[in-house]
Amino acid sequence: MTLNFAIAIDLGGTKVEAALVDPAGGVLANSRFRAPTGPGRSSEQLAASVDEVVARVLATVPSGATLIGAGVGSAGPINEAEGRVSPLNLPVWRDYPLRDQVIAALPDIPVTLRMDGLCIALAEHWVGAGRGYDNVMGMIVSTGVGGGLILHGNTVSGPTGNAGHIGHVEVAGFDDPCPCGGIGCVEAIASGPHTVAWARRQGWTGSTGEELSASYRAGDAIAAAAVERSGRAIGQGIASATALVDLDIVAIGGGFSQVTPDLFDHMRTAVATRTQFAFVTKVKIVPSGLSSDGPLIGAAALVHRADVVV
Repeated sequence: MTLNFAIAIDLGGTKVEAALVDPAGGVLANSRFRAPTGPGRSSEQLAASVDEVVARVLATVPSGATLIGAGVGSAGPINEAEGRVSPLNLPVWRDYPLRDQVIAALPDIPVTLRMDGLCIALAEHWVGAGRGYDNVMGMIVSTGVGGGLILHGNTVSGPTGNAGHIGHVEVAGFDDPCPCGGIGCVEAIASGPHTVAWARRQGWTGSTGEELSASYRAGDAIAAAAVERSGRAIGQGIASATALVDLDIVAIGGGFSQVTPDLFDHMRTAVATRTQFAFVTKVKIVPSGLSSDGPLIGAAALVHRADVVV
């Protein structure tokens, strides 16, 4: 029996990854490759990193297997119709034709590009914590804060492809400036680097999210305040999103989401303040049901779950 694979590509602010993913959402062993991105790299270097991971994945396609498509998840904002990307953390790429670049490398298969947050929502809905729910937001809390939406069982990307960008929803009670130009955006408060930066301004002496997690476990008061602050901001953003689109469940992954399980309790506490809106307080906030392969599984879902991608 011929096995059909999708090539999954995930472009972020620090790396680009690619892998082969099967129709059950499994990443083929030894097919996953990464190359650096980052704000200090030139446009040519970023393009070379994408070409590198695609070429390396192609070399791992098993004999007799069929490639049925490629899915690309990119940090946003994006221009879905034209396949162009303008990742906030990659300033040399503005309206960069990423889809065309991937098509040039893979001319014989269809290529679909969507925002990475939408891919995460697809992955959670397909094989993660969102299985069995039709109104899902997938979130990443890491270097940035991203999100995507599944409503009534189908993806919602909006006219430009950027719907679900929960990291750039402003939340009340915060005045942190955001690189997007906003004030009090969830990402500017609750991402790993921004939480660490806030803790350092309060006198904490660590420098990474891992160190903040260790300080939290040791009972450090500043670390505890930083985690509470971030969880509250995320929870307020989720409450607002649920009030807007009536979500069933929010599944959250990403490195900083694992700083402590208590982060989720702070999110839930923030949502619980909406006491007169049972349709808001009903929303479930849960950790991702996926491994670190989640972004790649979501990119592959653009191919394997094309029936729900609209």
